[in-house]
Amino acid sequence: MKKLFVICCLSWLLLLGLFDTSVLGQDVPFKAANLGAWLVIEGWMIPNLFDGILNKDLLDGTQVQLKSTMLNKYLSAENGGGTNLVANRDNPSGWETFRLWRINESTFNLRVFNKQFIGLDNQGQGRNIVAVSTTPENAETFQIVRKPNDPSRVRLKASNGFFVQASSGSSVTADYGDTTDWGAQNPSVFQMTIVRTLRGEYQLTNGYGPDKASQLLKDHWNSYIVEDDFKFMSDNGLNAVRIPVGWWIKYDQTPPPPFVGGSLQALDNAFSWAQKYNMKVIVDLHAVPGSQNGNDHSGSRDGYAGWGDSNIQETVDVIDFLAKRYANQPSLGAMELMNEPNAQFVQFSTLSNYYKKGYAAVRKYTSSAYVILSNRLGDASNKEFLSLAAGLDRSVIDVHYYNLYSDNFNNMNVQQNIDYIYKTRSAQLQEVTQSNGRPLSFVGEWTAALSHDYEDKEVYRRYAKAQLDVYGKTTFGWAYWSYKCTPCGMWSLKRLIIDGLLNL
Repeated sequence: MKKLFVICCLSWLLLLGLFDTSVLGQDVPFKAANLGAWLVIEGWMIPNLFDGILNKDLLDGTQVQLKSTMLNKYLSAENGGGTNLVANRDNPSGWETFRLWRINESTFNLRVFNKQFIGLDNQGQGRNIVAVSTTPENAETFQIVRKPNDPSRVRLKASNGFFVQASSGSSVTADYGDTTDWGAQNPSVFQMTIVRTLRGEYQLTNGYGPDKASQLLKDHWNSYIVEDDFKFMSDNGLNAVRIPVGWWIKYDQTPPPPFVGGSLQALDNAFSWAQKYNMKVIVDLHAVPGSQNGNDHSGSRDGYAGWGDSNIQETVDVIDFLAKRYANQPSLGAMELMNEPNAQFVQFSTLSNYYKKGYAAVRKYTSSAYVILSNRLGDASNKEFLSLAAGLDRSVIDVHYYNLYSDNFNNMNVQQNIDYIYKTRSAQLQEVTQSNGRPLSFVGEWTAALSHDYEDKEVYRRYAKAQLDVYGKTTFGWAYWSYKCTPCGMWSLKRLIIDGLLNL
């Protein structure tokens, strides 16, 4: 009788057009874990991987500020770039911050606010320091010499063999000879402050170099996630994994430098393990050419996000490659076209164009796999891709919900965080959860971590339960960030399960 009732109800929904037939016969909603920091490195999750890099605090994308010890003023790219360097700023900001491009452990290019590189004028024939070149060459190469026993005190050796000196606020030149004098009145001595670092795949591979990085990552791929992890997840109620990958995976063994090949075999293994334990795989393009948000997990070299119209076809080619390779795998659940595009850098029209082409690339090979469109982070409407996705069969909108990273959450107590989940997050989720199932809704990333640490573990149990209550109402499901996280406490779903704080 119950079976007949269900059939009748579905029949009425189909007749009324209120239910999308494409969702029938699938095992959604998913309860998934993100396999973060496995095939796309995130240093905050596995900091020990960086331990063997010389000068590991000066990786690609490290932002530094340089203060003349004699003048007590900061070096600055006048107008943010396009002209000369000066040393006349009392307080550092964007124009006084330089981003490193690492050549080796002591040699770098320094990029300024407007994305030019500092170097010698007259294509290296002069001695004045300017910031005019958009492509670094020998004239834009500097050695950072650190004082023994005081690595924050540095001198910059230019390609002409002389050291950079700030003899006055308006005169920054490369014409100071070698010396053992590190005194405060030496015009070639600067106090270096590191204001931000990046620790992603680019930083790791370029920091070690191709040979060391290749072996290190091979060992990491073979040990960080193994078959027993899929068994553990399946035994504890998870039925899917979301696996972040970088665009360079398309090139397998010979990706563009500094990336190294081999991660494709690990992804192949994941599909086999998922099939064995009756799980689905969501392949998530986490890092795209040019970077969609400037974060270390986007493959960015220096924190600038440059993905745009010129990158669309190259990115579609990555999706095409992955879809073709895995379309016939029974464990393929979905393809996510891009992770966390930032509205500050990625235009809606450009992303919409890419989503249409990426969707078409997936559909060339499979009609059953879902295609996930990620909402933009930042100043963007929660519903901006609903109309586009509504016209696409088996489409999904991905939203990421973290009660972190702003003063709003820093000032909340535990109960306020829980109330925020039940009220605000629930309302936000309702906006993207359509009654006819097109598109489906997906919380692709969330965590039980809070802005403050608490000794009482019951806090995290209550907070996690609130999110499960709300995110469990999605039509596609949710994915916890992350399955493993070496030093990160509540960021590790495996740890929560073992400690009995999360019961699925």
